[in-house]
Amino acid sequence: MTRPAVSWVPGLAPALLVCLAAPAFFVVQWAWLGSLLLAAGIAAAWLIERRWPVRRPVVRVGADFETARDLSASAPSLTRDLSLIALGLLIVSVIPLAAELDNMAMLRFTLALGGAVAVPYVISRFVYRDRAISFPWRTGRRWGRLQWGWLIAVLVLGWLILPFYFITSGVYLNWPVVDSPELIARLFVGVGAVGIWDELFFICTVFALLRRHFPDALANVLQMIVFVSFLWELGYREWGPLLTIPFALLQGYIFLRTHSLGYVVTVHLLFDAVVFAVLVHAHNPRLLPIFLL
Repeated sequence: MTRPAVSWVPGLAPALLVCLAAPAFFVVQWAWLGSLLLAAGIAAAWLIERRWPVRRPVVRVGADFETARDLSASAPSLTRDLSLIALGLLIVSVIPLAAELDNMAMLRFTLALGGAVAVPYVISRFVYRDRAISFPWRTGRRWGRLQWGWLIAVLVLGWLILPFYFITSGVYLNWPVVDSPELIARLFVGVGAVGIWDELFFICTVFALLRRHFPDALANVLQMIVFVSFLWELGYREWGPLLTIPFALLQGYIFLRTHSLGYVVTVHLLFDAVVFAVLVHAHNPRLLPIFLL
């Protein structure tokens, strides 16, 4: 991964402004504030890059300097990368994120969430030509005991914690009643699809772009702000951030350790499988009596 050759400190304020647009869009739901923060962040990044341009050592191959091939790595542009994140946030913000299961709602989610991943990827790949966004599904390495153990732990922790959270807080009411086989099937597809999208956007897009400019830990905190804000509007409210904040940070950390989209998606889908079962149980207590509550 290409890293900048100068301190990341000047670029922190613009990145923070862009990431804070997420709670503006998805928590307080002030679209004007979110748009203002995005514009301010990108403008600040542009001004900073003009004031503190990144200079890298020149590396050339060849006997003659004039004809030698330049192998110097180009510095990533903070303005470009923040603009890709901003574009994804804007696309997501055009639809309400309240969980609904009718055909039009599922179509809106498909187009908006799909566009938030596809459009930044296409611009990065074919316009900027920097391959900043990628989706490393397989790494060619087998999962170790720790990784398999974490998958089991996710199921156990979800079984213990999620029913208490959803039922005692009443947040399960943020999802529609599922009292027929068709609605249960739609909920299953919707929960799983959004879970996969979470990793494609928050980890492979937002986190990956931020890592080009900031230390991994800081980039992880910044992506967490965006991740948790989206989950809030989706329905994880009340004391939900006490669960979603560590989950978002752990997903970023796991991706750093494994470099595997396939693994983080597997973790997320196992977590969401428990979420799905809890939602069905909360609306139909006698249908799926597998929880303590």
